[in-house]
Amino acid sequence: MRIVLALLLGLALAACGLSPMYPGGAASGVAQGLAAVDIPPIPGRDGWLVRNALTERMSTAGQASPAYRLDVRLDDRIDALGVLGDDTVTRQRRILRARYQLVDLATGSILLDATAGADAGIDVVSSEYATIAAEQTALENLARQVADRMATRVALTLRERAKAAAQAQ
Repeated sequence: MRIVLALLLGLALAACGLSPMYPGGAASGVAQGLAAVDIPPIPGRDGWLVRNALTERMSTAGQASPAYRLDVRLDDRIDALGVLGDDTVTRQRRILRARYQLVDLATGSILLDATAGADAGIDVVSSEYATIAAEQTALENLARQVADRMATRVALTLRERAKAAAQAQ
């Protein structure tokens, strides 16, 4: 009974259309494509954090000569959420949004034009130092989340491009 169930489960998974993102590991076309993405400096501390996180995620296959460029513009803001009657803020929301474009350096064409974002809640406490530390920690976490979303979207774009090129041959 277990063998039959395992076979049925295997067939169901094969029919679902899922395919690995990096077939062949670091030698795959997607991993090599990610390694060939140049990420220019992004202004500000938030830009530095996002660029470092992107570089870490996209360089799994090592370094390659740039074939693509990822242009990123960030919007980082903090909004007051919990406001008491005496205008004291008790809760904040930090929002980090990125608008990014993946550009093919050979043709200059834009392969991907998208946005990614994340937000986090911050408690405002009586210690100003603790509040500032919480804001900075939130920014670091948001930068990693936004970079993850961007890297995934770029990888999907490169995978679709590789599939299209393979089918054209």
